[in-house]
Amino acid sequence: MSKTIGVIGGGAWGTALAQVQAVADRDALIWAREPAVVNAINNDGENTPFLPGVELHRNVRATTDLAEACAPDVLLLVVPAQYLRSTLKSAGDLSRKTLVLCGKGIEIETGELLSEIVREVTPQSRLAVLTGPSFAREIALGLPAAVTVAADDIESARSLSNLLGSKTFRPYASSDVTGAEVGGAVKNVLAIACGIIAGKKYGDSARAALLTRGMSEMTRLALALGGKRETLMGMCGLGDLVLTATSMQSRNFSLGFALGEGKTLEEIMGSRTAVTEGVHTARAVMNLVRKLDIDLPIMTAIHGILHEGKQVDQVINDLLSRPFNDE
Repeated sequence: MSKTIGVIGGGAWGTALAQVQAVADRDALIWAREPAVVNAINNDGENTPFLPGVELHRNVRATTDLAEACAPDVLLLVVPAQYLRSTLKSAGDLSRKTLVLCGKGIEIETGELLSEIVREVTPQSRLAVLTGPSFAREIALGLPAAVTVAADDIESARSLSNLLGSKTFRPYASSDVTGAEVGGAVKNVLAIACGIIAGKKYGDSARAALLTRGMSEMTRLALALGGKRETLMGMCGLGDLVLTATSMQSRNFSLGFALGEGKTLEEIMGSRTAVTEGVHTARAVMNLVRKLDIDLPIMTAIHGILHEGKQVDQVINDLLSRPFNDE
């Protein structure tokens, strides 16, 4: 197996994952669309557009040539969810590769998980998912963190955990790809909801209630799609939700916070360069709610705020007016 790890996506998270591999004495080759990103990494040793202030290891380099970046045996796919299909189609023959999905989301047009897209576009590839509670800057600085690595075969997941892990970046193996993906995607929507609660200054008790009921909805969706309840109790579910829904480092939480303070979605998105995946995932989840005919009131409420023009105060009032129910 090649010592080089290919990283498809030159944002903050892709760069952080490349840094982990480089510090562990593996070469990391990042593919980025933007020449400015590639030049900054190769010439300055820093991804100044997306991860400024982090000195990158000498083993990290970048290219705008997708074919070159896809040459290694193991590829970390870190492109935004809505661009995964087109990127895979542009990459050429990946049938002998191990593709590790590191992005989080659901395709809006089809309602498919990212693993389903990979299986459609390049069915002969070996597939895994890397997801969990991790902020890019902290990972790039070498601070301790734990994630989930999931593959259909538990031995494959364990092998990848050993390959990609390090002393401070600790993967836990799972055989539940679907559960891992649902947790990673849906927590972004719930983080927006928790941000709204914080922005409205509704208090920690309200946020705890929202986190708990949101966890129930996340689990309900995962089960409907074939995932396992216990998976959502791990790093890729509960762990990721707690991190993303409680910190202003989270783009999704901070977006919700701004909505709670009264800003419009257009104002918030207009000032951002990085993708806030929860905005797109909310639309994809709503499509699944209709398709699967399941009741996810918090997800439905956030979709209403983001994509149907509903007012934050009215949506909160509607949620609080729901009948009492069994836990």
